[in-house]
Amino acid sequence: MQRQPLSSIGLWESAATYPAFSPSDLLSVIPIVREPVHVVQEESSGRIGLSLSGQALPASGTGSRGFHLMAILPALYPEWLGDRSFCEVHAVRFPYVSGAMFRGIASADMVIEMAKTGMIGFFGAAGLPLNDIEKALNKIKSAIGEAGLSWGSNLIHSPNDPGMEEKVVDLYLKEGVKRASAAAFMRLTPNVVRYACTGLTSDNQGRIHRKNFIFAKLSRPEVAHLFMSPAPKQILDLLVTQGKLTKTEATLASRIPVAEDITVEADSGGHTDNRPLTALFPTILAMRDEISSEQGYVRPIRIGAAGGLGTPSAIAAAFSMGAAYVLTGSVNQSARESGLSLEGKKMLALAGVADVTMAPAADMFELGVKVQVLKRGTMFSNRAANLYSIYSANSSIDTIPKDIRSRLEKDVFQAPLEKIWADTRDFFSRRDPTEIEKAEKNPKHLMALIFKWYLGNSANWAICGDPAHRIDYQICCGPSMGAFNTWVKGSHLENYENRTVSDIALNLLEGAAVVTRAQQVRSYGVPVPGEAFNFRPRPLSYNHSS
Repeated sequence: MQRQPLSSIGLWESAATYPAFSPSDLLSVIPIVREPVHVVQEESSGRIGLSLSGQALPASGTGSRGFHLMAILPALYPEWLGDRSFCEVHAVRFPYVSGAMFRGIASADMVIEMAKTGMIGFFGAAGLPLNDIEKALNKIKSAIGEAGLSWGSNLIHSPNDPGMEEKVVDLYLKEGVKRASAAAFMRLTPNVVRYACTGLTSDNQGRIHRKNFIFAKLSRPEVAHLFMSPAPKQILDLLVTQGKLTKTEATLASRIPVAEDITVEADSGGHTDNRPLTALFPTILAMRDEISSEQGYVRPIRIGAAGGLGTPSAIAAAFSMGAAYVLTGSVNQSARESGLSLEGKKMLALAGVADVTMAPAADMFELGVKVQVLKRGTMFSNRAANLYSIYSANSSIDTIPKDIRSRLEKDVFQAPLEKIWADTRDFFSRRDPTEIEKAEKNPKHLMALIFKWYLGNSANWAICGDPAHRIDYQICCGPSMGAFNTWVKGSHLENYENRTVSDIALNLLEGAAVVTRAQQVRSYGVPVPGEAFNFRPRPLSYNHSS
């Protein structure tokens, strides 16, 4: 089909270079994103190509050597892919976040490395004792010092242990943690509202200033609505009555959303609704616009994207949908700074996109809630699913058929169930004695606690690298891990020992910028080779002028 004629904006000429028209020449020009590029059309042939040099001339000029200028695209930097306000508000260079993988997998070292690279990392506080969280916070603050770098820590909703949730908020306020990644919340609690609203002030112009920032990680529109709305009056009134907020803070809180950074989590590792980002993100983006209009907000609510982001094309796609920032999770578990064991990192480095599955979750086992985990190289998902089937079919451990119980004790627990209950009882005598009382009155709950012993320890075995339980490792993981492994194959990042969280992030962002440039020039009619969308990882080092 004959190409429709394009409208030129002038003429183009260069005495030094000839435009890139061939696939090989285009592939050499497109990745140079930090320089402006001219889109030109050869008058005689109608071919459309690119040039990094040359000059624009008026359409009535002469001496253009027969080239029409179709467009001049400015330099493109990875820093510019997201929302400018994100980088300004949080004082970071890049619109990029590493997620708070639980039990310290998102380690203090990972947070420190991210901060020093000009990004935000969240410490994985969920599932850790309070003293371990405090040690990690002190390590981060000591390493960063007075540099003013940005970082945060996880605030996990704990419906079964609200006291722990409150203690974590107390700790964050005491230690000056300015950013919290609020996860697993299905409703607003006084704890998360208290953290978000503590320290609110206004200036002489009436502008409200935050001390603390909530990054609400969610996958449901109804939850997004809660965090994008002002805090409920009844919660604010309660906190004022308890002396946990001032009247001024509560008044200011009624005029702004609980969170101004909303992380839309699509198909991911761990707890996930398995929703595709392309369906979920636009839905919540539209809701943001509607709520902002209704409430008359004068500051933007930034919507970030997470889940399935393991390649430059995925990162570029998220930004193209309007993401203010991106958050990665699964791919960071195999980084050197990750708190996962070396054996666990080796397993992740071999994963493909289909090597993940859903398995019963330890924290909501009785409800049948599932998490997405690594399937390759571990029997955890099969054994966990079998435990839930047995739990559903029996009223107590005494009603489990003898042959099934024998197999469980031999293959899964490697001990008599009575021994497992003794260990479990000892654990809850220190953590939450009410669980013991409940189990002694309800045999089915006792069975659930025994089975959850396996689910809980399987994650610890993977973190510690217990060789005796390698086949039982529970590693939360989404399909982005497999996509990442395919992308880095043949590069320096193929070997997990070379993977740093900053190198992963910089390559993903650099690649996203190249993919974005490839799509830009393709939209002007340039015959972009398919290889231009496959940026290859390389050692990157950004300085302040790059």
